[in-house]
Amino acid sequence: MNSMNNNLIIQQPSWVVTFFASFLIWFMFAALVIIWLFHGRFEKRYVLNALLASFIAWIVSETIKQFFPTLRPFQVTGVAPLTLTIPQDSAFPSGHTSTAFALALSISKYNKKIGLFYVVLASLVGISRVIGRVHYFIDVFAGAFIGVISVTFLTKIDNLKYIKNRF
Repeated sequence: MNSMNNNLIIQQPSWVVTFFASFLIWFMFAALVIIWLFHGRFEKRYVLNALLASFIAWIVSETIKQFFPTLRPFQVTGVAPLTLTIPQDSAFPSGHTSTAFALALSISKYNKKIGLFYVVLASLVGISRVIGRVHYFIDVFAGAFIGVISVTFLTKIDNLKYIKNRF
């Protein structure tokens, strides 16, 4: 695998794709902290729930990668990825996408307007991972699905706690 990385064809990178594929997710997390600090109605528990959902989605994605060792598009084509770093792990599923969607959907539970904006950003993360040649569409789709499942799982637990505390 390392010899293949040495033989990658270097092409002129697109800074927009590289930014979205490599950094946009970190800006999403930073913006969450800023929203929490400056948006009066966005409570600490919403932020913690979004962070927890993202962490669960990432852990699930990383665990699944261990069972599905798939090559990434750039490894198959020999054309360098449009990301800052060259990923060495399995392509399936996309950890970036699962994390971004879990973050976005958690936020949308508490604030629809900000959540919709985050869903658009999460979609850009996924699309740029495909355009950047580090994932196939199925990797991104599975990542988004894992994000949805993570938020659904946490919502069920939260609802059970609420019911238990009420009765």
